Amino acid sequence: MRQALTAPAVIAEAATLADEQGFQAVTLSAVARRLGVQAPSLYTHVQDLEALKDGVTARALAELSAGISEAIAGRSGRHALQAFADTHRGYARAFPGRWQSLQRRAGRPVVRSDAARTLAEQAGAVLRGYPVPSTEHVHAIRLLGSTINGFLSLERTGGFDHSEPAPEESWHRTVTALDALLNAWPSTRDETRP
Repeated sequence: MRQALTAPAVIAEAATLADEQGFQAVTLSAVARRLGVQAPSLYTHVQDLEALKDGVTARALAELSAGISEAIAGRSGRHALQAFADTHRGYARAFPGRWQSLQRRAGRPVVRSDAARTLAEQAGAVLRGYPVPSTEHVHAIRLLGSTINGFLSLERTGGFDHSEPAPEESWHRTVTALDALLNAWPSTRDETRP
């Protein structure tokens, strides 16, 4: 018996397709085929392809933030940072297509969603274990995101496959370096500006 066609069911199928074949494989026709319907039937549940992709991104944000909540609970400093970073890496490995969906410019409703806000708050919670002034949190959060997502992107595309040591060792060093940098966050006064 075919499952009822609803917006969550359509998005769930798109997320599964993304994980199996890559986020670029998510199209209305591909999702419709998997659901055994014609593509026009999906327009009752998602406005267009961008809305479908945004649905996958929103789902990924919610799943990732739920995982981070559990991982960082009761932790601070290096332990919270490690849990935060490891949860990102674990999610990227378990759900590669959904993780890819987080590496795109999402629509305004996704960017302003509760899940996106929660993820930013979780990064802020990690930073409270460090001597980073609250006025500097946006910069530190951007640093965390750039470093974690950059590493995961290179790892996913095989950027570390042809050299030693194994990526695991570099991952550990990366988190250690982030911990050291956050503990020695530079003064808010930028001495390099003219």
